[in-house]
Amino acid sequence: MPRTKDSKTGRNKLTATRIKNAPRPSKLGDGDGLWLYTSAKGAQSWVFIYIRNGRRREMGLGPYGRGTGSVPLPIAREKADEIRNQLGRGIDPFAERQSRRNAANRATFGEVADALLDSMESGWRNDKHRAQWRMTLGDAYCAGLRKIPVADVTTDDVLAVLKPIWTEKAETASRIRGRIEKVLDRAKAKGQRTGENPARWKGHLDHILPARQKLQRGHHAAMPYKDVPAFMARLAQSSGVGARALEFTILTAARSGEAIGATWDEIDFAAAVWTVPADRMKAGREHRVPLSRAAIAVLERVKKDRIGEFVFAGQSPRKPLSAAAMTKMMRLLKADAYTVHGFRSAFRDWAAEETTHPREVAEAALAHVVGDATERAYRRGDALEKRRKLMGAWARFASAA
Repeated sequence: MPRTKDSKTGRNKLTATRIKNAPRPSKLGDGDGLWLYTSAKGAQSWVFIYIRNGRRREMGLGPYGRGTGSVPLPIAREKADEIRNQLGRGIDPFAERQSRRNAANRATFGEVADALLDSMESGWRNDKHRAQWRMTLGDAYCAGLRKIPVADVTTDDVLAVLKPIWTEKAETASRIRGRIEKVLDRAKAKGQRTGENPARWKGHLDHILPARQKLQRGHHAAMPYKDVPAFMARLAQSSGVGARALEFTILTAARSGEAIGATWDEIDFAAAVWTVPADRMKAGREHRVPLSRAAIAVLERVKKDRIGEFVFAGQSPRKPLSAAAMTKMMRLLKADAYTVHGFRSAFRDWAAEETTHPREVAEAALAHVVGDATERAYRRGDALEKRRKLMGAWARFASAA
């Protein structure tokens, strides 16, 4: 509801209609120091007038309006109230404003980066994305940059981060550049720096850094499915959480992030089902995974050493195992020519070449979206029992070295 006139203080005299019909030029008072100036050309702006130590002062509060950067009437009154409060406490409003500006300008790149990450918190699709952003803008790559006042970050500072990894870690470097650019854009929008963005690619860094070779998007290197049983036999003889996580990932045809993020409350041993919540799935939909006897055996083996909520816990009980642990296991077993993700392709090839299970069932096992919107609307179920037969057959094949 609109604020009514305060008769005790003589405030809140203006209305939207009075402001709209203000003469040109004019000075209209809202009361107790708040004024609206209208120029001869119709531009309107807020001014707060007060007397301090016998000196008349005018403090601009911004242009009137509702667009970006404008100050509508309710906000102007809030700003005026803040100034009145400062005066009542013996604070110089101009000195307070300058102090705030100085504090903002002293903010480091790290402080602005952390503020950006906090503002994005509600938008993360999963913990993996959150961890990636925080890692790439943290000390792992930006340790030196984080200490620099954000107003002073230069092209050389950005290059100091990017050059050491531009060729060897091209994809990571490209992502870091984009994220640094986003931090600096935020700083400029907040008035914490001025000028062009030194992390901008087009028309700037593209003239300094060599063109990044485009990634060949396509299939992850996959072990031929006929070689999987022998690999699984060697894997079963290996110890450690990384080995068990890799076993479980292969047996369930899951993505590595889904597997290492699994928690014990997602596992229903009685029903032999693992339910992956929507926020950890690529498609953003809950996915039920039927667990074969072999997969259950892996879980029972790990459960004996349970130390926290995660099925495959990392060094800290509060954190899951790193995906790098499975990659390391591939390397130890001389299978690093292939990727962990590639076992999903091996499973899919096996299902197509060696079984008569329908394509839709195999795709559902991989949590792939199949068919158009109409087809999906009519196919409400997730074919759990059909997938259970398929995953059982896959486990028998993969475990029969």
